[in-house]
Amino acid sequence: MATPGPMRPLRRQGLFERVVGSVREYIAANGLAEGDRLPSERELAAALGVGRSSVREAIATLRANGMVEARHGEGLFLRRIDPEPVRVLVGDTHETSLALPYIWETRQALETQCARVAAARATGADLAELEAALDLMADEIADGLPGHAGDRRFHLGVARASHNPVLVGLLDGIRDALDRTSATSLGRPGQPARSLRDHRVILAAIRAHEPTDAGNAMLAHLVGTTEPVLEGQAEAGSRERT
Repeated sequence: MATPGPMRPLRRQGLFERVVGSVREYIAANGLAEGDRLPSERELAAALGVGRSSVREAIATLRANGMVEARHGEGLFLRRIDPEPVRVLVGDTHETSLALPYIWETRQALETQCARVAAARATGADLAELEAALDLMADEIADGLPGHAGDRRFHLGVARASHNPVLVGLLDGIRDALDRTSATSLGRPGQPARSLRDHRVILAAIRAHEPTDAGNAMLAHLVGTTEPVLEGQAEAGSRERT
């Protein structure tokens, strides 16, 4: 293997998602192959200018995606460089209406758990980020927009507030599909305002550190946005068949 080039340091302390991105860039830039050894956690932290905890979370995400494996006493090794199976599966099916119910079911399972865990673990910084997301969504709606950016930022913020790298990694693996389902829902008349109200209820439960309430509020929100969309699809399909 050729001598690897240096990694590009991060200018400031970032979330572990930024570390994941930088490690992936390093793998691609240096042409690493499956089975090649990666820098240690200490080396990654020093090269990227971040704390060891951020690196540990990033490595946990990459291990959950099957890209990296840790060998006891040997270090970290690249296991594979192909896309995550979940991303491939969703990418292969997103053009068909059959995929939509499955994506919503997955959202309901994963994001409900994220909300529960976030209610137990959210920090002051997490709460501030969620507030900023709702402010952004409110501004978008006031300008006559669907609120896509604020909605995405809020749901991503809830996932990050769980501080569970596996949950975040799973959601990241189907991020494009999640964006499509949100866009479909927010395109319905009146839905952006309804979603914003639901988000405020979810945030209130997370701030109050009530996991059950937070999970129930997230599930109610996702079910409420899912069913009208699926009903509309079913009606459209029925009209096409007649």
